[in-house]
Amino acid sequence: MKKILYKMFEHRNLGREEAREVLLNIADGRYNDAQLAAFMTVFLMRSITVDELAGFRDALLERRLPVELGVDRCIDIVGTGGDGKNTFNISTATCFVVAGTGRKVVKHGNYGATSVSGASNVLEHHGVKFSSDMSILRRSLDESGVAYLHAPFFSPALKSVAPVRKALAVRNFFNMLGPLVNPMIPRFQLLGVYDLKLMRLYNYIAQSEGINCTIVHSLDGYDEISLTAPFMTTGPDGDRLYSAAELGLSEARPDELSGGDSVAEAAAVFDAVLGGVATPAQENCVVANAAFAIRTLEPEVSLADAVAEARESIRSGRAAEAFRKFVELNS
Repeated sequence: MKKILYKMFEHRNLGREEAREVLLNIADGRYNDAQLAAFMTVFLMRSITVDELAGFRDALLERRLPVELGVDRCIDIVGTGGDGKNTFNISTATCFVVAGTGRKVVKHGNYGATSVSGASNVLEHHGVKFSSDMSILRRSLDESGVAYLHAPFFSPALKSVAPVRKALAVRNFFNMLGPLVNPMIPRFQLLGVYDLKLMRLYNYIAQSEGINCTIVHSLDGYDEISLTAPFMTTGPDGDRLYSAAELGLSEARPDELSGGDSVAEAAAVFDAVLGGVATPAQENCVVANAAFAIRTLEPEVSLADAVAEARESIRSGRAAEAFRKFVELNS
């Protein structure tokens, strides 16, 4: 690691194979916490390269616990985190709204490292017990429409660095990696990123790996469609800039999307959204993300119809029922 750090301090990049080897060593616990912290923070001072990101991804997927759930047409909906916005659990709520439309979601997630409430935090708050038992995961996907893959159970390297990430409490390259290493390797993904450079990197990797991926970024820095500013999407159809008005929705203020100061506060907003009693800004934000997830799975669905389907999933109670069933099956 000392040799690697000096190389990076001299602004030299790692090759794909070199990056893979470093991550394998991290997975094997060969570095101490101080070395890990130094290595992670390098990527706050310079941009990660395509080869580095791809090499890190290669290592995590190589060491993953593979997941086979017998469903080909399913989607992962996830943001990188690390945007510093401390929103409620928008991506996680979006999963259950999409499930409420009858589609399948296999979400890969973790505890929050840079925010109050990550996906695993809000689910655990509701009594969910994480599992790597394939029969439990299959039943959850079949009956609730959602299977949840708690990252440390499937990616040993993510587990080994969790204490350092939490102690640092700043964005690092593991934020970039999380959305790329779903152990099921689903063919469809809605990915949120915190800047445009990362959007381009993800798009390159998605294209090279044959993933049907829509990548979203709000221009004021959110790693999801926040409706607080125009947002960019990129995918198989190229780049596109949208406004809230184009979706028939109102703009939101940043304070309206806050997750509060505790997991309990974030969970209360999450519950309100699925229960159809959230504020318009909170519900619209989730509806917008769900609409683009629907269109990622089925590009033939118009944007207006996708928005309407997502809204109906909430208003009909189907999103709340999908979550109720998920909790029942995973507790």
